[in-house]
Amino acid sequence: MKHNFAELSKQLLNIWKQLGPNQRVSVLLATGVVFAGVLCLAFWSSRVEYVLLYGRLPETEAAKVIAALDEAKVPYKIGNGGSSILVPSDKVYSMRLQMAGRGIPRGEGVGFEIFDKPNFGLSDFVQRANYLRAVQGELGRTISQLDEVESARVMVVLPENRLLIDKDKHPTASVFVRVSGNGQLKPQAVDSIRFLVANAVEGLKANYVTVVDNRGNVLSENVEDDSTVGLTAIQLAARRNLEQYLAKKTQDMLEKVLGPGQAIVRVAAEINFDTISRVEEKYDPEGQVIRLQTKNDENNDSTTANSSGVVGISANAIIESNASPAAVPPLNSSRNKKTIGNIEYDNSRITSNIIQAAGGIKRLSAAVTVAAQYDSTEPTRKLVPRTPEQIEKLRRIVESALGNDPSRGDQITVEELPFNDQLAVQVTKQLEQQRRWDFWWDLARSGVYPLLGIGALVGFFLLLKRTAANDVPVGMPPSMGNGHGNGHAVVDRRLEPVHGPVTVEVLNQLIKENPQNMTQAIRRWLARGNPPQN
Repeated sequence: MKHNFAELSKQLLNIWKQLGPNQRVSVLLATGVVFAGVLCLAFWSSRVEYVLLYGRLPETEAAKVIAALDEAKVPYKIGNGGSSILVPSDKVYSMRLQMAGRGIPRGEGVGFEIFDKPNFGLSDFVQRANYLRAVQGELGRTISQLDEVESARVMVVLPENRLLIDKDKHPTASVFVRVSGNGQLKPQAVDSIRFLVANAVEGLKANYVTVVDNRGNVLSENVEDDSTVGLTAIQLAARRNLEQYLAKKTQDMLEKVLGPGQAIVRVAAEINFDTISRVEEKYDPEGQVIRLQTKNDENNDSTTANSSGVVGISANAIIESNASPAAVPPLNSSRNKKTIGNIEYDNSRITSNIIQAAGGIKRLSAAVTVAAQYDSTEPTRKLVPRTPEQIEKLRRIVESALGNDPSRGDQITVEELPFNDQLAVQVTKQLEQQRRWDFWWDLARSGVYPLLGIGALVGFFLLLKRTAANDVPVGMPPSMGNGHGNGHAVVDRRLEPVHGPVTVEVLNQLIKENPQNMTQAIRRWLARGNPPQN
């Protein structure tokens, strides 16, 4: 094996000596490119990928995390001005678990972990202060999780506990937020912060939460719901929301028909904010119902004696029962019967209690502008107005979308006007040119590496083509003879020169066919022009 390696090295060295300058340069360049590619591939495959461990950390917590990473001997990188820490991808989850076990990071402020350690002998005032600190810290951490907020601090003021409660004293809160970037918090985000704080503190209302950003802007307004200013603000917000909803609904429908940016819709709404409670009572004179019916029957029976008898004792004496009927004086009897009826009637009536809530639409007004049509997109284009039938169709569509009610006096106006789209056309052309430029640049950038490779191959081929063909005197022994004395074959070392063009393929073939005579052939070729030595 060692002998073969030495022979191969010797043959390669001889081939290198036979190459011309251009061929040597090409071989060196190709070898360097291959070697550099292997090194880049090895470096890329062995490169450590760093991912985010924690982001948007305050300085104190970032220092604690770095100290823990140094203690664990884990490599890390610091980014985003020291607020972000990156670690190798295979260490991120294990380090997060270890950090969580040690309570790192905690974020700004103190949360409910203040009660993790038992504290005996604390007064009620200290316990209340610790609870207030914990609530403020937890709220600050929660608000900091918003995408627009970089950090937040919350201050809550609670009234003292007393036997007599003062209704004028109520909890209040202030929130300081540091907005990330140069943007500003949206009204929806401000309202969400206010309701979050209000629902986390007992007895706190959202109107008593003030939000301030790092630029000194007051993002909230403390307005009572039952005050005149509060009611006006609520009414204006309700009217604005209704107008925006109706305008967007109508404009979206028109843009589906006409195209994007081809219609402008503005709606003005008058809303009835009066709350009406009405009681109605109606009687029907034709519909009578018996309410009370009374009926009294009276019977009167009376009997009197005849007064024509003898005045005296006989008239007042008691008549014996065994006396004869002739001896009984005659009697007078009378019977009276009377019936009294009383009937009371009631007329049927309808009683209704109607409560009309606020928020009804009193009147709607809408102005719709439709972009005029052109025959082309050239600067010399001509206007092609729509027909009255088309405008009427658009108006009916808008009326149906807005819920037009002529009884309320609603007004819908649809007009066709040419839009000033010169700026939009210029911006569109610039964007189109930029898009084409980016496309060709990306195409050229993605194809430069293949072109460089192809250029290197073409250059190498041209260098080989320009190299002059050399004649190398190589040959085979003219005769083979048997030796005498020691019984071994003796090879005649005299070579007959054979001239021909020498290329890499020819050299490889000669090495394979007669490797023993290549050295002598190369020597003869190098000694060409010198007198032969016997």
